[in-house]
Amino acid sequence: MTTSPGWRKSRRSTQGTSDQCVEVADLDGRVGVRDSKAPEAGHLALTPNAFAALVARLKQGDLSA
Repeated sequence: MTTSPGWRKSRRSTQGTSDQCVEVADLDGRVGVRDSKAPEAGHLALTPNAFAALVARLKQGDLSA
């Protein structure tokens, strides 16, 4: 039996003003990342290490929208 992943937004996500929210989910040992405004567009499946590196770079301001 296949169950759908439990996608969730960060508790720091804002409603309305920035509209730059992503959702994450546990995908059997991978971290799923998708656009909350277009979930039908698909998702990225990252290793936990790659996800941690992405978050670290975002916090440092190394990546921009």
